[in-house]
Amino acid sequence: MTMPLLHIFRNTPFGRETLLQSAYFCRRMQLPLSIYIPEFKNFLFYFDQDIVQIDLDESYLTDPDSAEDHIREILALHQVKHSLVQPTGMTASTLPDLPTSFSFMTCPRSMSDHVRKISLGMIGPKVRHIVKTANFPIYLPAPVFKPWTRLAVLYGGSDSAAGALRLALEINRLSNAPLQVFSQGDRGDLESQLSAQGFSEEQIESFDWQFWVEGDITHQLYNIPHDSLVMLGAYGKGLIRDTLFGSTMEKIQSELPNNMLVVGPKCKWIKSVK
Repeated sequence: MTMPLLHIFRNTPFGRETLLQSAYFCRRMQLPLSIYIPEFKNFLFYFDQDIVQIDLDESYLTDPDSAEDHIREILALHQVKHSLVQPTGMTASTLPDLPTSFSFMTCPRSMSDHVRKISLGMIGPKVRHIVKTANFPIYLPAPVFKPWTRLAVLYGGSDSAAGALRLALEINRLSNAPLQVFSQGDRGDLESQLSAQGFSEEQIESFDWQFWVEGDITHQLYNIPHDSLVMLGAYGKGLIRDTLFGSTMEKIQSELPNNMLVVGPKCKWIKSVK
C-alpha cells in the first residue's frame, strides 16, 4: 500500500473541500497524492478485465488556468507530496486514458433525486462499475472537510467485507485510529466466517465488536461515531450489499454523512494485508 491516491480535481469550493479530504487521508495514511486536472468531460480506465468510462459534469472543467495555483494553496496546509497525473494515451481526441496504478481513488458523493447519481458529478451507475471493477478501494468523502479520528467497519460476512476489515487493521496500524466493527446476525456464525477468511482467533477476540438487532439497518446508523471513517465491502452477500448498493442508498447518505471507504471484489492485494 505505497502507491498514490488518485484525486480528480474540481476547481470549485466543493472541489476544494474534497481535495482537503484527500490530502488529510494521504497524510494519515502516509501516502503520496496523484491529482488529475481534467481537460475533457470524459476519461477511460483500462482495468485488467474491463474498461470503464468516467463521465464528469461541467463543474470539473471550471477555470483550468487557476487550477494548479489552487491545488498548491490547498495542499500547503497539509504538506502532502503530490504529482499531476498525465494520460497514458488517447482512445479518441477527447477521451484520454488514465493509469490505474493507485492504492485508492477519491469519488465525491452528491445527493440527487436518483439513487444512482452519486460520485464524480453526475456519474450515474458508473460509480458502481468502478467499485466492481477497480483494483483499488474507492474513497467517498463527506461533502465538506471532516477529519476522521476513528475507524468503523460494517462487516456482514462477505469476502469484500473481510477485505474492508483487513484494510481497516492496516489503517489502524498506520494512523493509530481506534477501530470498531459493526454487524447484524449471529456472533458465532460471523466469528466462524472470519476464521474461514483467515483471521486469527487472537485478532477476532481483540475486536471492539458491536452487534445490532435485526431489522432496518438505517435505524442503527446513529450508533456509528460521527468522526469515523466508515469502511464497507461491496458486491458480496449479506449486510453491505443490501445497504450500500441497495434501495437504502439515499437513506444511508442522508443519515450517515461520514467519510466512507468502499472495498470491491477486485481489490485482491488487500488479501496480503495482515
